[in-house]
Amino acid sequence: MKKIFEVPLYPYKRHADEDASSPVRRKVVVIGAGPVGLAAAIDLAQHGTEVVVLDDNDKVSFGSRAICFAKRPLEILDRLGCGQPMVDKGVQWNTGKVFFDDRQVYEFNLLPEEGHKRPAFINLQQYYFEEYLVNRVRELQEQGAPIEIRGRNKVSAIGTHPTHAVLEIDTPEGSYTLEAEWLIACDGAGSPTRQMLGLDFVGRVFEDNFLIADVIMEADFPSERWFWFDPPFNKGQSALLHKQPDGVWRIDLQLGWDIDKEREKRPENVIPRLKAMLGEDVKFELEWVSIYTFQCRRMEKFRHGRVIFAGDAAHQVSPFGARGANSGLQDTDNLCWKLKLVMDGKAPESLLDTYDAERIHGADENILNSSRSTDFITPKSEISRVLRDAVLDLSEQYEFARPLVNSGRLSVPCTYDGSPLNSADALDGPDRTRPGSPCPDAPLGDGFLLDKLGDKFVLLTIDADAPDLIVEEGIEVTRLALSIKDDKTLALQQRYLGKHESGVYLIRPDQHVAARRPAFDENQFRHAIRRAIGKE
Repeated sequence: MKKIFEVPLYPYKRHADEDASSPVRRKVVVIGAGPVGLAAAIDLAQHGTEVVVLDDNDKVSFGSRAICFAKRPLEILDRLGCGQPMVDKGVQWNTGKVFFDDRQVYEFNLLPEEGHKRPAFINLQQYYFEEYLVNRVRELQEQGAPIEIRGRNKVSAIGTHPTHAVLEIDTPEGSYTLEAEWLIACDGAGSPTRQMLGLDFVGRVFEDNFLIADVIMEADFPSERWFWFDPPFNKGQSALLHKQPDGVWRIDLQLGWDIDKEREKRPENVIPRLKAMLGEDVKFELEWVSIYTFQCRRMEKFRHGRVIFAGDAAHQVSPFGARGANSGLQDTDNLCWKLKLVMDGKAPESLLDTYDAERIHGADENILNSSRSTDFITPKSEISRVLRDAVLDLSEQYEFARPLVNSGRLSVPCTYDGSPLNSADALDGPDRTRPGSPCPDAPLGDGFLLDKLGDKFVLLTIDADAPDLIVEEGIEVTRLALSIKDDKTLALQQRYLGKHESGVYLIRPDQHVAARRPAFDENQFRHAIRRAIGKE
């Protein structure tokens, strides 16, 4: 049986656009059929927007690549119609353990509270993730949604204009030209789109290298994240172990800076390192090996006229903390509803500038956390190493030291503090649901809150009166009426009301809070709606 990454899932087929007498103009073109590009396309298609995905490949990614998917991206994927297959296949985990030398110094739980539909994390090979996204594309196509993937369509040149972009595309049967009213570049860290437009990153490249090995083996390690500082099998360096489906295990080994990357990737050099870690008697086989260098960088701007960058094409972080693919999915979650409103004429084009503002804020938060993790994992001086090791020693016995240990601050969603789309906080409620925050989930007896919020503007009322529908500037805002009387777990009260007896929230289509008040005030919420679509 062939592995999924060996099977063409969207093989090249000649399209009528290639034979058109003049370039055909498409509403939205996405470059890159990886997780971020496919998520963007699905999001747009579910709202009825015509979208074409171009990729120079015709298969899912080779090797597991991104494997850790956090709770918030899983909730986004629920809205896109493919969260459940991810969770069904993935290895769920909430617990992480930190080791120093051969001692476990402490463990942590990433989701200690109850009342959430999704776990803190799942581990799942990227090729499965991409397969499920392609399956979702096929489902949408069967339902008549205007979405397509064109494999073996390589974009070789891009011209930008005030109202569109022009793409030169190479295929196995020749070249053709396509126009796009909007172009979303999701073509990875090396982003040919970024290079063709003469754009670059700003940030740091860390002087260290890590070996990634996906190993197929039978092992009885639990479904937890294990991280070692200075382990006996990799002295002076670090290591990471994660469980994936199908008996595949992810192992990361720090190698240092001055190495021969091609030499280190050879099986005769990888296998002895793994045997030192796993034991001489453990039988395993290599599925995929790679070496990466830490980079914490981003573009100065993500939007350049009609070309918008998302995911690794826009920003890069070190893999410790699982902030790469997870932040890319939050990029598209932020972008697509805004682009839809702009295309429909319901919001000014300047609304897309808030994609820049909010997701650059998110990228900077990720880069800060990743840089701190990297500095702790790979100290650059002897005194830094001494201080780090002292913190690790103390953490075994003293709880105060544990927050100082940084084996990778794991991905959490970004709160858009200071966003121009936020209204002033009039509730003085729980900090976790202040304006700009992603809505935390809560059980509702017959389901979960986030499933009921969906992907449109919602007026969430908790023991408060309000109209069932508000229409402002062409935006329909429907009411979701809830009561804490039905909240047996008290999660809804604790997460949304705090000390208050009632509350009203304006929720954006990406399930971030735009405004909140203790009671409904029509004038104030109409202002909040206009502000949330960039009209105030």
